[in-house]
Amino acid sequence: MRRVRVPRITIAVLVAVLAGAAVLAGCGNQVASVKTLKPGVLQVGTEFTYPPFEMSVDNTLQGFDVDIANAMAKRLGLKTRFVETRFKSIIPGLVASRYDIVISAMTVTPTRSKVISFSTPYMTADQSVCVPLGSSIKSVADLSGKVVGVETDTTGQLKAEERQKATGIARIKKFDNIQLTFEALEVGAIDALINDYAVNAYMSDQRGHSKVVQKISTSENYGVGVQKGNAQMLHGVNKALASIKVDGTYNAIYKKWFGVPAPK
Repeated sequence: MRRVRVPRITIAVLVAVLAGAAVLAGCGNQVASVKTLKPGVLQVGTEFTYPPFEMSVDNTLQGFDVDIANAMAKRLGLKTRFVETRFKSIIPGLVASRYDIVISAMTVTPTRSKVISFSTPYMTADQSVCVPLGSSIKSVADLSGKVVGVETDTTGQLKAEERQKATGIARIKKFDNIQLTFEALEVGAIDALINDYAVNAYMSDQRGHSKVVQKISTSENYGVGVQKGNAQMLHGVNKALASIKVDGTYNAIYKKWFGVPAPK
């Protein structure tokens, strides 16, 4: 049998091709490439005190938005780094390039959309009225003469201000985060609070001192915030969101945190 000699250059090319195939296989879930502030890392601005979307448990950040951000980053071939910020400072922080994106149960509104861009919606939400156990308040109509707590710069604050004249709310008291708002409710510093339904329901169940008495249908859309003009990042985020919805990842995350399948 004649021995066939393979030229060295052919072997080198074959090795290079196989190596390239291995890299591509490793990036099989990646749907887009984006430029980030720090190479290889998607820095995410979020509030750490808004369960079940973001919360620190034993010094570990958990929640629905946290899982969504991690899943998106994976589809973009990136690791995540979460940057803690107050909700009222979250948009200024994005504008100042403190992080690449924001995800913090943030409703898409015309006012916010003038300052930053939003992804396609990833969740729909409503507002609600929450009161202490034993309260006689049953709905917004019973808030006349009452002190209502809200988290600063949220759509809960907007809803309270919208209803203030119509229902005779005596005063709206603002708090830096929803944890402080619930603490005020539990010690009697406020009579009720208006905030996102999913958060009010979760915290009332976990803390055991309050209840949701009315869901206020607002059909708000949550979106991922991106700097104005960063078309590449916006495109990447939208591609990643679409990918996790198609492959079932989004539904699994939704069911994990809310106990039911994601709405179709």
